[in-house]
Amino acid sequence: MDVKEAMQIWDSLGSAIDEIHNRNASLLSFEELYRNAYNLVLQKHGALLYEGVSDKLTKHLLRTVERLAEVPDSSLLEEMARTWEEHHITMVMVRDILMYMDRTYVLQNRRRAIYDMGVHLFRVTVWEHPRVQSRVTNLLLEAIASERAGLLTDDRTLLKKNLNMLLALGSADSSNVYERDFESVFLGSTQEFYREESLSYLSRNTASDYVKKAQERIEEEKVRSNALSLAPSTEAPLLSIVETELIERHARTLVDLENSGFAELLKDETKIENLGAIYALFVRVPSTVDFLRDALSERIKADGLSFIADQKTGAAEPPAFVKGVLRMRERNEKIVMQAFQGEKKAMKRLKESFEDFLNVDARAASCLALYVDDLLRTQLRGKTELEVNAELQNAIVIFRYLSDKDVFEAYYKGHLAKRLLSGKSVSDESERAMVSLLKAECGYQFTSKLEGMFNDMRISKDMRDAYKAHKKNVNDSDGKKGSKPIDMEVDVLTNGYWPSQNVPPCNLPVPVKDAMDRFSEFYLQKHTGRKLSWQTSTGTVELRATFGSGPNKYRRHELVVSTYQMCILVLYNDKQTLTLGQIRSETQIPDMELRRHLISLCTPKHRILKKGSRGKAITSDEDTFTFNADYTSKLKRVRIPLVSMKETTTANSGDGSAAVSAQSLTESGA
Repeated sequence: MDVKEAMQIWDSLGSAIDEIHNRNASLLSFEELYRNAYNLVLQKHGALLYEGVSDKLTKHLLRTVERLAEVPDSSLLEEMARTWEEHHITMVMVRDILMYMDRTYVLQNRRRAIYDMGVHLFRVTVWEHPRVQSRVTNLLLEAIASERAGLLTDDRTLLKKNLNMLLALGSADSSNVYERDFESVFLGSTQEFYREESLSYLSRNTASDYVKKAQERIEEEKVRSNALSLAPSTEAPLLSIVETELIERHARTLVDLENSGFAELLKDETKIENLGAIYALFVRVPSTVDFLRDALSERIKADGLSFIADQKTGAAEPPAFVKGVLRMRERNEKIVMQAFQGEKKAMKRLKESFEDFLNVDARAASCLALYVDDLLRTQLRGKTELEVNAELQNAIVIFRYLSDKDVFEAYYKGHLAKRLLSGKSVSDESERAMVSLLKAECGYQFTSKLEGMFNDMRISKDMRDAYKAHKKNVNDSDGKKGSKPIDMEVDVLTNGYWPSQNVPPCNLPVPVKDAMDRFSEFYLQKHTGRKLSWQTSTGTVELRATFGSGPNKYRRHELVVSTYQMCILVLYNDKQTLTLGQIRSETQIPDMELRRHLISLCTPKHRILKKGSRGKAITSDEDTFTFNADYTSKLKRVRIPLVSMKETTTANSGDGSAAVSAQSLTESGA
């Protein structure tokens, strides 16, 4: 085939391309056109065909861009979308006609495929025209800005078609048309828009309102991105920019905002939904959640330290401290589980925060021991097994936060000793349940001494029964009559198990010493090689006392007192009035304990003694204490409670006379 014949064939193909552009493709025979193109390529006229197609397309596109350049902005997006769609259809038809050339000539000569060449020519001829590209880009950005301002756009489909065109233009010739002419400008304008809007909105609204607005904006951007089919390369940076401007840039402010910030909302347990909304927003930018965890931690520590301060000033009782901590933990655990969606890092911060303030000093351990003491003395009475277990589990919750658990063990052991020796426990089952929980937490070694204390009490009970039987046998065999000896019940304790008592023994009345000697003789006969050390700072005494000033006016009461109080009161069998110095000399009771026990005997409700000096304090060794013969009570059996160390309340002075009878004395716990 010569050049002339080849040109004739090209002329027919060129005319066919014109018809396709003019939307008259139905008049053409595509089979004939394909055969003509095939022959041209086969006869080595591929270059003629390729260049001819390029020139033909360029001429059509030049006429197209001249028309587009004059289209007004109001209809440019629509015209651009229609023009691109028509060009795409044209190029698909032309590609089908020239399919053989694509498979041979194009590959052999490393030229663009016919369709890609048509797209490339559209980009450089139409899109990059100065009256087209800049206007289309601006119209796209303006349409998106209008949506963000709450105005309805005419048709999102037009935006989507134009954006798809840009993606196609870039993919056809590996250019960055979409990124260069739209994406970079779009992301920049987005950042500027949300930076200005977020600052303005936050300055006029509460944190919760801002969070709601921010969530709405993020969802809007997601929906818009999906509706416009933005490229993956745009969607991720777009959301990152939105989240940075709406969340990360204002995270600290949203936490600290006065009256409505996250830190403020933590004070109100009814605001969990608001707290959860803030967390749901912040979790989009993981690094910002640290601000929320920090705020939670600071709130817990602040509340906890206020409880500690109340203990330092004496504004609250120790059990109230533990109850407050338990309520605070329940509230904050609810916040973590609901607002923080049970996040492990938040749960860890909660644990660390409680540990932080509870281990400031030993007060928490002391308060917890007193709280458990209160439970096991009175508060668990009448409760079911499940309720008892729940209360004790609450104590274990606080116990787990204590770093130096041996400090708690020391306090707990002291209170347990008092409960066991005074018989003030609600039940043995509750006591053992608590020890079992402690063993489960810390192991056998931690509770071995506590279990030893229970064992001592069991052995002591058997010992008391044996001693009673022994005394009965001795009395029956001796057949003695006369004054009844003092009846004494003794608990024998193992030194290594029980809290150490470094208090020297006081001077006891002779009848009490005799009773102690009789028990010692009995015990050491059964347990040779052992040594008994009497703890006179503990124990309870039932003391018969006579009040009144004449034979017909005597009133007899049984006073339930401590061992120290008994030692003080029996001195008044011989004297009516004694000074502090005289009482100390006679009893050898340590000074602080002596003052405490004397004040307990001078209280308005139980004024067994009258203090000579005025005022609440015992000021000197010369202060006098006189037996109050006028003491009255409606009760036959009167328990004289001990005041705490910090109490200094005393009664006004008075005088009178009476005798204290020690004919029958019962002592336990010596």
